[in-house]
Amino acid sequence: MVIFYIEHENGSLKKNCYETAAYAAALAQQTQSQSVGICLGSVSAESLAALGEYGTNKVLQDTNARFDTEVDAGVLAKAVAAQAQQLNAQYVIIPHSYLGRALAPRVSVRLKAALVPAVVEMPDTEGKFLVKRGVFSGKGFAYCTAHTTVKVLTVAANAFPAIKTGTSVAEVQNFTAETTDTRVKRISVEKLSNKVSLTEADIVVSAGRGLKGPENWGMIEELADVLGAATACSRPVADTHWRPHHEHVGQTGVTVSPNLYIAIGISGAIQHLAGVNSSKVIVVINKDPEAPFFKAADYGVVGDAFEVVPKLITALKAYKAS
Repeated sequence: MVIFYIEHENGSLKKNCYETAAYAAALAQQTQSQSVGICLGSVSAESLAALGEYGTNKVLQDTNARFDTEVDAGVLAKAVAAQAQQLNAQYVIIPHSYLGRALAPRVSVRLKAALVPAVVEMPDTEGKFLVKRGVFSGKGFAYCTAHTTVKVLTVAANAFPAIKTGTSVAEVQNFTAETTDTRVKRISVEKLSNKVSLTEADIVVSAGRGLKGPENWGMIEELADVLGAATACSRPVADTHWRPHHEHVGQTGVTVSPNLYIAIGISGAIQHLAGVNSSKVIVVINKDPEAPFFKAADYGVVGDAFEVVPKLITALKAYKAS
C-alpha cells in the first residue's frame, strides 16, 4: 500500500498535491499495490474524487474543522501515521513543501521508518531499495537506500510531472483521524489577496539591485501581471527594504521550482542560485555579459533591463491580443 498526504489551503488542493498523487500512483503501480490519499480538512469531495485522474484509487478524508485552523505538524503527523499503520502502508509520500518538511520527520519517527527527503525520481524497488534525491540545496544528487519496512519519501517540487493517467474517479471515504492536543496556538493570519503564491507559481519574475530602486518595480509587476506570474527578489533588495522579505528567493529565503524563472538585474550569487536551480527554465536579463547567472541560464539576454523589459511587455501584450 502507498499512501500520500494531500496538502490544501482554503479548501483548494495545492499544486504539489497533484505531483504527489501522480508519484504515489506510479509507485503503487510499480509495486502492484494501491494508492490512497489522506486528506485532513475541508476540501470538496469532487476535488478529491478528481485525483483519480492522476491514478489515485481512494481518498480518506476527515473534515474536522481543526485541521483547517491548525498547522501544527505534530497533530497532522499523528493522524497520518495512524492511518499508515492501519492500512499497513509500505510507503508514505509527502510533498517537500514547508509543511511537508515539518510533517515527514514526525511521521517517520512515529512509524520507525526511514526518511528520504527531496526525491527527484521513482525509486528502484527491485531488490535493494534505491532512490535519487537532491542534496546541497540542489547543487548535487545522492542515491539513497532504505532498509526499514516502511519508508517515508518527500517529493521535490516540480521533479515529477503531474500527468493525468486516465479519467477514473477516486473513491472518497470519511474517517475519524487520531489527533492529539496541539502545542501551537495560532493568534492571527495575514494573507496577500489577488496575488500569485510564490511557492505555487508556474512562472516567477524576479529582480535585483539592477533595478536601482523600489520606484522602478512597476515594470516588474506589470510583466508579472501579463504572464500571470509571482514576483520575487534577491536578498540585497529585501535587506534594503525595496521589497518585502517574503519575496526574497535564495538559500536563506524562499526556494522556488517554477516552470519559468525570469531573473532581471540579478548577478546570480551562489546563495541565490540555491533557491532557484530546480526551475525548469531560467531566463536571465542583465547588462553585464560576465554576470555569473548566465552560466546557469537556459536563455540569456545581454542588455539594459530598462530597455529590454518594456519591449518584452509590449511584445507579450501584442501576442496575447492576437
